[in-house]
Amino acid sequence: MTTRSGTGVSRPGSVWAVPAAVFFGLFALLPLVLVVVLSFAEWNGLSGPRFSGLGNWQRLFDDPVMLKSLWLSVLLTVLGVVVQTPLSILLGVWAAGHQRNRAVLSAIYFVPLLLSAAAVSVLWRAVLDPNFGVPAHAEWLFGNGNLFGTQSSAIGVLAFVSAWQFTPLHTLIHQGAARAVPQVLYQAAQIDGAGKVRQFFHITLPQLRNSIITSMILMVVGGLTTFDTVLILTQGGPGTDTTISAYYMYQKAFKNFDYGMASAIGVLLVLVATVISLIVVRLSGYDRMRSTMEGL
Repeated sequence: MTTRSGTGVSRPGSVWAVPAAVFFGLFALLPLVLVVVLSFAEWNGLSGPRFSGLGNWQRLFDDPVMLKSLWLSVLLTVLGVVVQTPLSILLGVWAAGHQRNRAVLSAIYFVPLLLSAAAVSVLWRAVLDPNFGVPAHAEWLFGNGNLFGTQSSAIGVLAFVSAWQFTPLHTLIHQGAARAVPQVLYQAAQIDGAGKVRQFFHITLPQLRNSIITSMILMVVGGLTTFDTVLILTQGGPGTDTTISAYYMYQKAFKNFDYGMASAIGVLLVLVATVISLIVVRLSGYDRMRSTMEGL
């Protein structure tokens, strides 16, 4: 079934969206609703759930570890945005060019994106091992060699490993956006005598606004839901200094068998990610996004 728009262009009818809507409802909306319901109940995974009202939520906000974990999640997310955004923009603009050997270098650079987060974490855990890894043989650079022994260095490792793996993804986003910039804009700038740096700040960067906002929203959602990297690299340590909310949710569910509390943490993460994303969209004007193509 197709419909015809005012411009005479045939468009698929709404019936074509039914498979995707059913899939989204079964594997996204339904689990989310069940988690919300479970956040108001006590359940150890064995006996039946028992309604507890706001008990889980009260324990959630009275738990100092939870409040600390939420702050750490936001901190890692901010670090990811601050580190990955400029790197991915510069690399994406460079990869969109026609430099010699660009394709080969880009292919090598995108290798981390092909690996799973678990594989990347295991790799860097071995490389940064304080007994057998690189820090053990470079004490002049890493001090005692235990980068997982203090909160600041452990958080730095988590931010570095995430940037190493996911910067290529955001680079790919900016590469596609940079290639879509009309070349006539650069030609006009060259006629006016603008150099490469001035063209970047006055043409390329403004044209990448939409891709930058999209990339930042992905970073926010990904940063708040990071789990496997912390599980393998630090296991929330030292102490609880890197226990982010997603990892704390895992501990509550699969170590303490407190699925009601874990569900409340999951719902809170969804709310925080949604609010931050909406703020980014509103402040950036992304909800009023228009084409950056010339004449549109």
